[in-house]
Amino acid sequence: MKKLIIYAFAGFIAQMIDGSLGMGFGASSSSILLTFGIAPAIVSATVHFSQIATTAASGLSHLKFKNVHRPTMYRLAIPGAIGGFLGGAILTHINGDVIKPFIATFLLSMGFYILYQFLIKRHRQLDDTLNQSNKFQLIMPQGVIAGLIDAIGGGGWGPINTSILLSRKKLQPRYVIGTVSASEFLVTLSASLSFIIFLGIQHINWFAVIALAVGGAVAAPLAACLVKWLAVNVLAVGVGGLIIFTNSNALLTYFEIDAHLANLIRMIIIILWISLINCVLTKNKRNNVIKPIQGGMK
Repeated sequence: MKKLIIYAFAGFIAQMIDGSLGMGFGASSSSILLTFGIAPAIVSATVHFSQIATTAASGLSHLKFKNVHRPTMYRLAIPGAIGGFLGGAILTHINGDVIKPFIATFLLSMGFYILYQFLIKRHRQLDDTLNQSNKFQLIMPQGVIAGLIDAIGGGGWGPINTSILLSRKKLQPRYVIGTVSASEFLVTLSASLSFIIFLGIQHINWFAVIALAVGGAVAAPLAACLVKWLAVNVLAVGVGGLIIFTNSNALLTYFEIDAHLANLIRMIIIILWISLINCVLTKNKRNNVIKPIQGGMK
């Protein structure tokens, strides 16, 4: 019973992060399951089954609060579902940990790039729609790759898509987050089907699935509401900082850095992240910036 409560709490926290920042549920919940010695393939399968409920709740919540850019959602979801199915099949035959440092390095660089875009580069007006010349060329392959990595690594759909879409600055952050969250449902469904076929339904930890799903479903509408009222630059710094911290931690663990040095690096990252958020909040207060533009997309 105690473990189920922990799973439910983890699902709540993970979904608050995922629904607010467009990422984090898979990484957070996978980390918890891995600490109990569960095999990576079973962890990914368990997380994806639990996300069927949480991504559905999150997607509906973002649609309700008008945080979703529908054309982008469709172009991400369908290729992503294909990638998710293939990723599930691959993970059952290989060790997904092998590619984790490469994924973490890529995402780490994207986190720094987002901070550069919003804190250093001169601010420019965000467009309401994606550039027509690259929407098919870039979004669809991006969806396939993100879906593939998400299934193999037990998470990654949010970090990859949110990072790339935010760095392009073609959509406002709350639309990026809502769109990525809503598109994840089909990807999760496809990956789960793949695990049933190639792994076997008997290997799924159903108690963990239900606990994670319940905790995440409760948090989904709260997270969607939070996104609607957060200031644009605060949201962007939160996303960038989360990407940097999460993937720095993954690299420190993978390369087995000395524990004292690793903790020092983590502490420095956290302090810098909090300082950046504080600076942005102070600047917003001084400039009387409270929330992002509320105009919906057509």
